[in-house]
Amino acid sequence: MEDDACDKFKDKSSSSSLPCRPTSKPQISSIRQSLSEKLCNAIGDQSGRVIITSETKDKANNSDHFIKNKLHVWCRVTNGQWDLGYIQSISGDVVCVMLSNTDVIKVSMEEIFPANPNIFEGVEDLIQISYLNEPSLLYNLRVRFSKDLIYSKAGPVLIAVNPFKSVQIYGNQILSAYQKKALDSPHVYAVADAAYDEMMREEKNQSIIISGESGAGKTETAKYAIQYLEALGGGSFGVENEILKTNCILEAFGNAKTSRNDNSSRFGKLMEIHFSAKGKICGAKLETFLLEKSRVVQLSNGERSYHIFYELCAGASPILKERLRLKAASEYNYLNQSNCLTIDRIDDAYKFNKLMEAFNIVHIPPEYQERAFSLLAAVLWLGNVSFEVIDNENHVEVVADEAVTNVAMLMGCNSEDLMVVLSTCKLQAGRDCIAKRLTLRQATDMRDSLAKIIYASLFNWLVEQINTSLEVGRLRTGRAISILDIYGFESFKNNSFEQFCINYANERLQQHFNRHLFKLEQEEYEGDGIDWTKVEFKDNQECLNLIEKKPIGVVSLLDEESNFPKATDTTFANKLKQHLKTNSCFKGERGRGFRVSHYAGEVLYDTNGFLEKNRDPLHVDLIQLLSSCKCQLLNLFPTKMCHKSLNPTTFSDSMNQSVIRKFKGQLFKLMSKLEDTTPHFIRCIKPNLKQLPGIYEENHVLQQLRCCGVLEIVRISKSGYPTRMTHQELAVRFGFLLLDTEISQDPLSTSNAILKQYNLSHEMYQVGYTKIYLRTGQIGVLEERRKIVMRSILGLQKKFRGYQSREYFHNMRNATMIIQSYIRGENDRRNYIVVEKEAIVSSSIIEELDALIHLQSMVRGWLVRKHLKNRMQQKKPSPNEKKKPRRKFRRRILEDKDIILEQVQPWVVADLQNRVLKVEAAIMQKEDENTNLQEELQRFEVRWLEHETRMKLMEETLQKHMSSMQMSLAAACKILVPDNTVDDGNDSEETIFLATPTEELNGSLNVVNNISIEFNQRKVVFDEDVKCHVDVKLEPESVSIRKQHAGEELSKLKLRFEKWKKDYKARLRGTKARLRLNGDKDRRHRKWWCKKSC
Repeated sequence: MEDDACDKFKDKSSSSSLPCRPTSKPQISSIRQSLSEKLCNAIGDQSGRVIITSETKDKANNSDHFIKNKLHVWCRVTNGQWDLGYIQSISGDVVCVMLSNTDVIKVSMEEIFPANPNIFEGVEDLIQISYLNEPSLLYNLRVRFSKDLIYSKAGPVLIAVNPFKSVQIYGNQILSAYQKKALDSPHVYAVADAAYDEMMREEKNQSIIISGESGAGKTETAKYAIQYLEALGGGSFGVENEILKTNCILEAFGNAKTSRNDNSSRFGKLMEIHFSAKGKICGAKLETFLLEKSRVVQLSNGERSYHIFYELCAGASPILKERLRLKAASEYNYLNQSNCLTIDRIDDAYKFNKLMEAFNIVHIPPEYQERAFSLLAAVLWLGNVSFEVIDNENHVEVVADEAVTNVAMLMGCNSEDLMVVLSTCKLQAGRDCIAKRLTLRQATDMRDSLAKIIYASLFNWLVEQINTSLEVGRLRTGRAISILDIYGFESFKNNSFEQFCINYANERLQQHFNRHLFKLEQEEYEGDGIDWTKVEFKDNQECLNLIEKKPIGVVSLLDEESNFPKATDTTFANKLKQHLKTNSCFKGERGRGFRVSHYAGEVLYDTNGFLEKNRDPLHVDLIQLLSSCKCQLLNLFPTKMCHKSLNPTTFSDSMNQSVIRKFKGQLFKLMSKLEDTTPHFIRCIKPNLKQLPGIYEENHVLQQLRCCGVLEIVRISKSGYPTRMTHQELAVRFGFLLLDTEISQDPLSTSNAILKQYNLSHEMYQVGYTKIYLRTGQIGVLEERRKIVMRSILGLQKKFRGYQSREYFHNMRNATMIIQSYIRGENDRRNYIVVEKEAIVSSSIIEELDALIHLQSMVRGWLVRKHLKNRMQQKKPSPNEKKKPRRKFRRRILEDKDIILEQVQPWVVADLQNRVLKVEAAIMQKEDENTNLQEELQRFEVRWLEHETRMKLMEETLQKHMSSMQMSLAAACKILVPDNTVDDGNDSEETIFLATPTEELNGSLNVVNNISIEFNQRKVVFDEDVKCHVDVKLEPESVSIRKQHAGEELSKLKLRFEKWKKDYKARLRGTKARLRLNGDKDRRHRKWWCKKSC
């Protein structure tokens, strides 16, 4: 729509090295805003902030003014903290101050700073503060921190204070509000939104550089920035969710607990997110820097190794643990050496489940996931490999225990080969290869080197897999936003090679920060002829010279010493003291220590391990072992370092092997990439060392603010001109606002006319040779006027387009009605023709019906006449009388028949003939069907006769079985008939003796009687069933229905009979056995009694 309003100008937005965000405008109450406007009306400032005039400054510097008006001042108390108070009296350089707790102290004039009015308490942008000093900045951040407002602005820089707790300032609602520009308060979302808008507007790559010390919250801030960009650029490419899930993988494999941070990044990363021309995410690329490999094998007390080891031990399924032969984390030497296995409020098992989900989203196949876990388990078991001293020279051999077996199994190599590699090394003597046994220290280093190589290779492979997944659909559009999350500045009790590299990287980033916010700013002012008061800032170039300068910088001396075989860490420390003692940032210490004054403070380094870690040698024996492993994942690892290590032919090749040289190259490449982008800075602040919520340690925060140069940033932003546009850009964007159209088309004249038309004060802008420089908030005045005019133009365009649309609608409606009328007329005419044709056809049908009726009448007449003829014959007239009428009648019939045939239409006759043919065909079809039904009935009768025959045979068989069983039953009953001839004259003893057998016999007789009764009942039932099947007479039409069930019912009856017969025979056999037993007993008793009586 803007193109409609600005036909003569090409619409380009302003380009500025310091992005101007609407967040620079304070969100203050109506009372404060009105007061601010009153203070600003005199000098024409439209931004709503107080501009300190020379009169105000004079009053501020006048102590009497503070005493008279009882203004607050900041006073440093004995513990180093700052406190508010009132000046009671002044005596020379000594000031008597009453503190807020009514205590009165005396301090030096240098320890007194003016405090800001309460109206500026907790402002969002620090440039709104009237009096710029350290206690005012500290107090403003503390007020906001106490209200959970963790984000503040210092000009173009966002300050983020880590709350160490969850705050309700994120989520979809807040994110949507920033997308719709409904919120403009300081936030990481606002920085990401500014970067996105400038990328789309200027078509230039952007960068979000997040810095701060360890534990300041850089990683979480980077996550929220990525989350916002995903919401803005979510599209059809489907990589948005993958980008966010990569953080889960990288945190597991690259983050660890340190003494200062529970989730410290032990590597640096640059996430480059690419966007399409429409602003949708189309791909991403991840770069990593300097993974801390030594953390795999060596830990300080209270720290942990990388999270993945603990998550794997806690969250792996029982099946996976069995396959990997995993134990608890406390069982591994690499993990239990620091006496720290868990982190408060962190569930490692839950983290492992989230990691598995991230693997699937990033499209890492399950088989590769398990192989990666196998290598992690192999690293853990390597730490448990032990050695045994075998001679006086401290030579060792590997103990063949569970650890060696598990490592060999997980890596896919031979356990004997593994033991040889860990306990010996091969030396080349001419053409011969000699195996030399290692000492305990050498063998331990060899084992640790293998563990570090495996883990570092696995980490690099994961980065490659992530990049492969994120590159899907990536388009080279020249639009990208890079988010840098690199390790923060570190200063521990013991600082080694890793801390030196980390702090070196932070020095480089600090210089990049200074260059964009101080050097380039002031150089541009001077080059464009701007009246400018130079702001002093702390430059760290001297420290970078100490590290990088050739040939006597720390990096050069370290590489030089690393190439001497006999060099030691002590000789390296001595060389540093010898060559760098003149540098103001260097200070030598006794022994192997030296101090470096970094931008963030002085750090004491110990050179112990510097040379070995810088060399980071890849032993030939280890490379050969890895290449012989059957693990497929090991074969996928990059081998460039292996080839370089095997063939270091020149001195330069050997130099390239040093870690510090590679890291320096990566750092310079990173800085070059950042220089090609428009930077957006976020400074993360750690409020306390204990990592606890709600604690604000002023001294620690102040140290970080000094390191970041926040006071200088605010000063240069407040007195500088952060918004700048070329004359051409200003004329193109705002030229159509000019009321006077007679002004020359020269861009400079147009720009000056625009600024004068809106009464911008000369203090609010300066005109350079090529650009217009505006103070903070002034571009907002022009943009607001432009929005008002554009809104009016759009309203006018809307009304005009509405008028055009209505006119077009009316014309189209009238034309449509005319066309519809023509179409309706044409349709009616066509319908009339059709109806007319139908009427003609109807009349012809009526005529045909009349002909049929006439034909019927003729036929009926003929029948009547035929009937009459028969009756006339009964009268028997004479031949002569009868001859003439008959001839006349026959002639008349023939004439009538010809007349009828002439009147009947041919098509009627044809139709009647067709009907007759159809009736004859139907009759034939019915006759065929009747024949088929009769044949089927005959077949059913034959089948029924066969069925009756089978039933009779079965009945006869059943009768035979029943007869045989009756005979058996009768025989049994006959045997059991009681003997009536027994002598009744037996004495009482015989009666008593035979009482029991008689009772048993009676029981047997009852059983037999029951069996007989059951047999008769069953016989009757089966006879009736058989008779029912045989005697049933079916009608012919029901045979087809019952024939299929007759066989089934007969089979069921037969099965039931066989089952009963089998059961009955069994019971009959039991009864016979019982009777036989009773008979034997009775005979024995009778024989005994007979003997006794004899």
